[in-house]
Amino acid sequence: MVQLSRSGHVDTFCREHLPAADQWPDLLFELPSLTYPERLNAGSALVDEVAWRHGPDRPCLHSPGSPTWTYGDLVVASSQVAHVLTEELGVVPGNRVLLRGPNNPWLAAAILGVLKAGAVMVPTMPLLRARELATIEEIAAVDVALCDHRFLAELDRVAGGAPVVAYGGDGADDLTHRVGAHAGTFDAAGTAADDVALLAFTSGTTGRPKATMHFHRDLLAICDTFGAHVLRPSPDDVFLGSPPLAFTFGLGGLLVFPLHAGASTVLVEKASPVELAQLVEEYAVTTCFTAPTAYKAMMAAGLADQLSSLHTAVSAGEHLPAATWESFKAGTGVRIIDGIGSTEMLHIFVSAAGDAIRPGSTGVAVPGYAATVLDAAGDEVPAGTAGRLAVKGPTGCRYLADPRQLDYVQDGWNITGDTFRRDADGYFFYEARSDDMIVSSGYNIAAPEVEEAVLLHPDVEECGVVGVPDEARGMLVKAFVVLRAGAARDETTSQAIQGFVKQQIAPYKYPRSVEFVDALPRTATGKLQRFRLRSPT
Repeated sequence: MVQLSRSGHVDTFCREHLPAADQWPDLLFELPSLTYPERLNAGSALVDEVAWRHGPDRPCLHSPGSPTWTYGDLVVASSQVAHVLTEELGVVPGNRVLLRGPNNPWLAAAILGVLKAGAVMVPTMPLLRARELATIEEIAAVDVALCDHRFLAELDRVAGGAPVVAYGGDGADDLTHRVGAHAGTFDAAGTAADDVALLAFTSGTTGRPKATMHFHRDLLAICDTFGAHVLRPSPDDVFLGSPPLAFTFGLGGLLVFPLHAGASTVLVEKASPVELAQLVEEYAVTTCFTAPTAYKAMMAAGLADQLSSLHTAVSAGEHLPAATWESFKAGTGVRIIDGIGSTEMLHIFVSAAGDAIRPGSTGVAVPGYAATVLDAAGDEVPAGTAGRLAVKGPTGCRYLADPRQLDYVQDGWNITGDTFRRDADGYFFYEARSDDMIVSSGYNIAAPEVEEAVLLHPDVEECGVVGVPDEARGMLVKAFVVLRAGAARDETTSQAIQGFVKQQIAPYKYPRSVEFVDALPRTATGKLQRFRLRSPT
């Protein structure tokens, strides 16, 4: 039975929109480290307490072309952001604050300032378009938005959107100027450990995104499970990676884990695999988080010599092929830590490190979590049999007022939507996605969302979108299009559709391949048969 403590939120929106108690997954707190005090503010725990423990002069945030921030600098900046939010913008504990911008120190300060203020952060990808942002604002009932000054245009297009404050610019109203009027200390809001701290959005197979609700204690729980038992960071580590902080993989790997350890992290706004390798060499990076395609590209470009400082490489977001693992190990001596996580679970729950790694396998259940493979009826299948991956742990799926909670949580298990098999030793082996999600270069892309965008083009009559195998990206977004009468079935039309889609949704979601067809395969009731589009025949 779910028993919540007394909330520290004044705005009770999140508490009111948690799933019903009987729809929650089972939560496990069997490790002693997973016992948290009733009152907990993750912002204070990850910055102020760490600065006190390790010293304020310790390097914290590196950013190419900018001075390094110390832990003391981050304490001051995040506290000042919290003052602006509460004293100038009227934010109270429980209000939702949308965050929009690329990875850099000011985004980190904004994230931590929101947490210190007791508000709920709603991080978003800077590539998202106005229609996507409008949906997020509607679902989360956003109260205020903090946006990098270079990415205001799409937010400005959201009709009736929340008030927006820019940061990183030169204007007098810019957040980075307004903070100067405030003290560099802040008494963090007295939030409960089980108050919502984060609304992380994930695409659904229906195309409408879902808001996953994570507590203050969850941000520490991932450090006390995957962080403590698999990653094992030290204060001397230097982190780097490619995932945006708007993704929970990036939020954990590039901010939460290094801060919790008293380590430093390199926040880079955008970097190709070649640029990542250069940054590894420049900053003597020890720990890298990125997708398998990036590790493969580094080896293909002959960049092993630039990676000599690395001792830990983490891969998630898509399946890690054994050949990529072997190539990276041969070139660098580093054994990539594979893992699978989900936005619903916050971070990685199946993984392995060091001598426990078995190339080709994703790993075993991370300490603190339990994992198994179930059949369609919810029964555990024998070793070697493919089925649905099911997980339990200290974190779990809690969608904000969304009926799809009943699909993800079944009989207390989180059903991730992945097909796996498990061997007799408890190692899990990836087979495929169980739903219509396309995983391309580490990005989750919902096929129905892309279809909706393609269908807005005036020349398109019908559209079906699927993922097809691709050596470089793992999967490629492909659109099968039925054109309206009179439209030309040529490359010009194909490119026009692709360009149009890039203006409707985040560009990484656009169909990189367009095939014109006379009709789409459908059932007698009219349901699109995507499995037939995936078939090469």
